[in-house]
Amino acid sequence: MAGPGSEQPIIVQKFGGTSVDGPQRIRNVVKHILAARQRGYRVVVVVSAPGDMTDDLLAQARELNPDPNRRELDVLLSTGEQISIALVAMALEAAGQPALSLTGLQAGIYTDGVHGKARILRVDPERVLEGLDEGRVVVVAGFQGVDPEQDITTLGRGGSDLTAVALAAALNAEACEIFTDVDGVYTADPRIVPNARRLDAITHAEMLELASLGAQVMQARSIEYAMRLGVDLRVRSSLVDGPGTWIRRDAYVDHIPVVTGVTCDRKTAKITVIDMPDRPGAAWELFSAVADRQVNVDLIIQSASRNGTVDLTFTVPEDEFAAAREAAEAAARSLGASGISTDTNIAKVSVVGAGMMNTPGVAARIFGALGQAGINIDLIGCSEIKVSCVVAREKAEAAVRVLHDAFNLGEEAAG
Repeated sequence: MAGPGSEQPIIVQKFGGTSVDGPQRIRNVVKHILAARQRGYRVVVVVSAPGDMTDDLLAQARELNPDPNRRELDVLLSTGEQISIALVAMALEAAGQPALSLTGLQAGIYTDGVHGKARILRVDPERVLEGLDEGRVVVVAGFQGVDPEQDITTLGRGGSDLTAVALAAALNAEACEIFTDVDGVYTADPRIVPNARRLDAITHAEMLELASLGAQVMQARSIEYAMRLGVDLRVRSSLVDGPGTWIRRDAYVDHIPVVTGVTCDRKTAKITVIDMPDRPGAAWELFSAVADRQVNVDLIIQSASRNGTVDLTFTVPEDEFAAAREAAEAAARSLGASGISTDTNIAKVSVVGAGMMNTPGVAARIFGALGQAGINIDLIGCSEIKVSCVVAREKAEAAVRVLHDAFNLGEEAAG
């Protein structure tokens, strides 16, 4: 039975590792939570592990075993978030606000069995709702769930964002606030472009492109989930007050900007299969082998056919490069290709904007700006709202600054 206050709207607030790194920062988190309570919300909080704890645990595991069992690694890495939920709940209780901490399993986060990169299959928020109906703030461990075998799973880097979005959708929350150590989404990384501008709003589709192309504000899968389920997101700073950036379907009312942001991904690598037979099914054989290693492929470029063969180039995340290279080498032997070549000294620089699809000349403007700056383009990939260029890694930051200036993104009105 619903308790008093059950008619109040729900808001989900997610706090990252920096936000819960130590007692003083946890007290600051409590202030944000209590402010939402004072605005009349029932609050569900999702937290990450404190500071660099996840990385520290991973380093310890690899010191003991260079190739740790993925199941046992998930058991280990999930403990960081459990420390955070207990500490935040204790801090809330000390401030006079009843709280309830829940692990991923207790919060009803059910996933598939892919350890390290599990996908959420469903959310059963019954226990979360019970806690809310009792007048408690419910504090949930992000980044984790449980698979059909009742084994603990983790959701991959940035998985606490995904937990927050999934809970917001399951609870029909009014919004999902992502608190982090930056005060919103910017036109570029301010560490690279000093005059980068904070955006008041951005569409899910644009943010998905930016996240998948190197912007580290949010995990790409969480944006995809929010877009599919219609969850409004708000990125805010946990350290300073401010309006943040809204991520929602109706981000623009009157004017749709041609370009919203420029981003770069230095953690990428390139593989080329040389002299691959130009016949039906060859690409399927190659990419099936890569997919079997749980590797995500990004850009794919195929050369024109010559003497019945082609060169096929693709990019992958740098941390998946070794697995992708092994798969490509095996597929090249099976197909009778000449071999493979690789390059890890690259970066992917991308321009993103919802207005691109209806604006001619954007690609020419990009290539012209990079050409005038003497930055060579190795590969090009496009979608309706993005153009990506692979360049030498040492040229990445210069390329971002050049393109940010080319579209006047530091001005109040983007061109």
